[in-house]
Amino acid sequence: MPDMDWYSQGMTMPESFNLDRLATPIGTALLVTDADGLLRALDWEDYELRMRQLLRLHYGAVDLTDARAPRDLRAALTGYFKGDLDRLTAVKWRVAGTPFQQKVWNALPGIPAGTTLSYGALAAQLRMPRAVRALGHANGSNPISVVLPCHRLIGADGSLVKYGGGLERKRWLLRHEGVAI
Repeated sequence: MPDMDWYSQGMTMPESFNLDRLATPIGTALLVTDADGLLRALDWEDYELRMRQLLRLHYGAVDLTDARAPRDLRAALTGYFKGDLDRLTAVKWRVAGTPFQQKVWNALPGIPAGTTLSYGALAAQLRMPRAVRALGHANGSNPISVVLPCHRLIGADGSLVKYGGGLERKRWLLRHEGVAI
């Protein structure tokens, strides 16, 4: 097949994002940002394959280029990990997903640091009390862990259930925020 550009082949250009790494007390965080400096994904180095799969699911083809994340983003995350829990509100982000996923992800920052909420309670707050399982699936595909604090969701019985970065990280994050486990 002759060399053709993406458009003439009926395809779209891959999304281009930047990839940076940030050392944290619980492992190396992967920071994916766009050309505007907005955070598009935050995951852990040992879950990079899953992160790339989620990016592909939400954006199609993705090119990741090693580049430093914006200084204010790195400072906010570093501050959070040093104990300034309110710094996460300074992070500017954008996510792609279904309207239902977006609704769930946008609700997560409303769970204050130092508190937890059950999946059922969040479903009730969103006026979808029967959507607990769907809410759990949406939470599990949250592309921006920590900033969209999916770790603050727990089981109805108070148990720590599922966390994409592993239960040890979830436990650490909750303790770091002052939750008695």
